[in-house]
Amino acid sequence: MILLFMTKIADILDEMRKNSKGIKFSDLCKVCDHYFGVSRQSGSSHRVYKTPWIADPRVNIQNNGGKAKAYQVKQVLRAIERIRNEH
Repeated sequence: MILLFMTKIADILDEMRKNSKGIKFSDLCKVCDHYFGVSRQSGSSHRVYKTPWIADPRVNIQNNGGKAKAYQVKQVLRAIERIRNEH
């Protein structure tokens, strides 16, 4: 079950890297939940995630008609890359 979930996250990440447009908001939420934990805010169209570093300590994503905003997909990818480089 965990391996299947990790495969799904990896597939979503691959799609995010190929094309930041057209990513489902729900898929971006799965990736963010995996890397950043539970969001601090999730009742509205925005979700805010805490990151492990002090400078700019959050990732903010927004639901845009069921899709994620492309610039926010890119921000999430940069944050994930930073986490991977620091560990």
